[in-house]
Amino acid sequence: MSNTAYGISEPISTGGPSELDVVRNRELEKFLADAGLYESHEEAIKREEVLGRLDQIVKTWVKNVCRAKGFNDDLVHEANAKIFTFGSYRLGVHGPGADIDTLCVGPRHAMREDFFGELHRMLEEMPEIQELHPVPDAHVPVMKFKFNGVSIDLLYANVSLWVIPEDLDVSQESILQNVDDQTVRSLNGCRVTDQVLHLVPNIQSFRTALRCMRLWAKRRGVYSNVTGFLGGINWALLVARICQLYPNAAPSMLVSRFFRVYSLWRWPNPVLLCPINEGSLGLAYWDPRRNFKDRQHLMPIITPAYPCMNSSYNVSTSTLRVMMEEFLRGNEICEAIEANKASWGSLFEPFPFFEAYKNYLRIDIATESDDDMRQWKGWVESRIRLLTLKIERDTVGVLQCHPHPGEFSDKSKLFHHSYFMGLRRKQGVNPQQGEQFDIRSTVEDFKRDVYAYSFWKSSMWIHVCHVRRKDLPDFVFSGGVRPALPAKSESRSGSRSLGSAKTTSPDAASSRKRKHDEVNTGFSPKDSDASSPGETRELKHFEADIGDTSSTTLVDNQVEVSIKSTLPVPASGAAVTETITVVQSAELTVSQQSGPHGVEDLGYDLELTNGVKHFDGADELQTEPPTPEQIVGAATSEEKDRIGGSSNNVLQSEGLEELEPIEPAPSSSIASAAFVVPQKPLIRFNFTSLRKTTEST
Repeated sequence: MSNTAYGISEPISTGGPSELDVVRNRELEKFLADAGLYESHEEAIKREEVLGRLDQIVKTWVKNVCRAKGFNDDLVHEANAKIFTFGSYRLGVHGPGADIDTLCVGPRHAMREDFFGELHRMLEEMPEIQELHPVPDAHVPVMKFKFNGVSIDLLYANVSLWVIPEDLDVSQESILQNVDDQTVRSLNGCRVTDQVLHLVPNIQSFRTALRCMRLWAKRRGVYSNVTGFLGGINWALLVARICQLYPNAAPSMLVSRFFRVYSLWRWPNPVLLCPINEGSLGLAYWDPRRNFKDRQHLMPIITPAYPCMNSSYNVSTSTLRVMMEEFLRGNEICEAIEANKASWGSLFEPFPFFEAYKNYLRIDIATESDDDMRQWKGWVESRIRLLTLKIERDTVGVLQCHPHPGEFSDKSKLFHHSYFMGLRRKQGVNPQQGEQFDIRSTVEDFKRDVYAYSFWKSSMWIHVCHVRRKDLPDFVFSGGVRPALPAKSESRSGSRSLGSAKTTSPDAASSRKRKHDEVNTGFSPKDSDASSPGETRELKHFEADIGDTSSTTLVDNQVEVSIKSTLPVPASGAAVTETITVVQSAELTVSQQSGPHGVEDLGYDLELTNGVKHFDGADELQTEPPTPEQIVGAATSEEKDRIGGSSNNVLQSEGLEELEPIEPAPSSSIASAAFVVPQKPLIRFNFTSLRKTTEST
């Protein structure tokens, strides 16, 4: 058993698995194997061969660069570059067909221009390289390609060394000396991955638990950093923290504790694997004491490597609400599994997205070629998160969005994709007779932002409309066949998702009581607006998809909004923004404030009126490990059987292991008099209060 302390606090429990835990863990590992999460031995060997060949290619490339720049033979002979891996492959949790995140580290005289110039030309001439796609202007510049069928994302970092040694350690802080911001970001993936593996007590248990959580997140529709949920690095950090709190637990226990802890976590308290390292190089790091923008993050999950950043910058109020509901559901199912009332399969049931809501926004995009679609699709996907934020802002948080993390395609239409977003009223808000939401200007604002794409072409098209559940196209359903409407359907509330768990059993009550013996402090989820049980959505009768406990009806006819191949002229004016107040109890409240906003200010227009409550309520950010009481938060006498958490926050991520912020939209000054502002049909939601639905027993 491990007796070493990991993380910023003492473990919650150092207990190991019981005989029943061993049995449940064996069942979980069999479930993961049956789900096809492990690659074959042949595929593993092929990946290693591709990486070895790629390493030889970059070594040849850097010698060619030295010769072309006139260096002497000795320096050409010593010239070297080295390939590192990071992300899921380096963590050891990749599955069949997954891409490999790689980093090429080269000497100071091999510039990024050489990487996207000479190396790109070399790869282009090789028959084993397919689908070569350089992205030099990305926040983290990358070359994407397939090498003998293996997908590769290749970054580049030219460090301040004349010669790259074969035993180079990129985890050392000195590697960041005298390099530009793009190199720091490129190195960050490897540095974070290595630190995570260093900070967990049992790497094999961590890997199994992380594989499990990645599969769960994908099936439940919350695995996507770009749409405002969490990506690979975020889930890795969350699982790593649970491993620190339960150092001797088996993977099945870690999964259960994951849901227990994070269903009670007091966001925006940060998740930290280690104290924040301020470093000696003067690089910017996550610090809400000094950085105003750092105070606005809703679900901060902080990377452990210097410079520490928030890996979950993209999370919005709506997506946090969805994830908290999923954590609650997962916790109750795991409790049922421990009570032998459910199986692992019930935890991993796919979320019925197209049965969960009555109203959706549909976003269609189209181009005239595959290359154009690849660029247009990536750009639009990076902006969908902003549509969620804009709707939250313009409806003062009352209308909540649930973006589906994937795209859908009608096979009868070439170069055409569709995205969907579920809509509902915020839980706990009483719908008023005849209340309407006019989001016409919000949608127009979103489309102006999308059409501001630097490489926009007249063939790139976007169309946004409202669609009811009964009018969803068949191609969104499995096999293109619309399922029959079931009499009962899953709810987001975990207790309702299990047929036998409508009432609290004595075993469940005693289980909650035993938590007090395991954790000495805690808090009630009623303290967090995001995790309030009153905010769970009952899907059983398909009611309250935009309301809470009351059914709501959309009385307006379906109205579509579209933009042709013209760029709308930007409109000026004031908009409504939200003010997030973090009070001393770490409870989030939302107030309304009016003021002017530009499109790119959207992620930064929230204001903390009461500062940030750090671990013990102090004004300064602590770097010493706090006690479990400080991590969890002060508990009242009524909260002793609950647990909570702490967290922290970093730069946004997108793309390679989700550490890349959204690119700023280019200026819309390219608009000219030739562009015509299209008419704006009305998108309006009308909510009518109906009688509460009575559950059948």
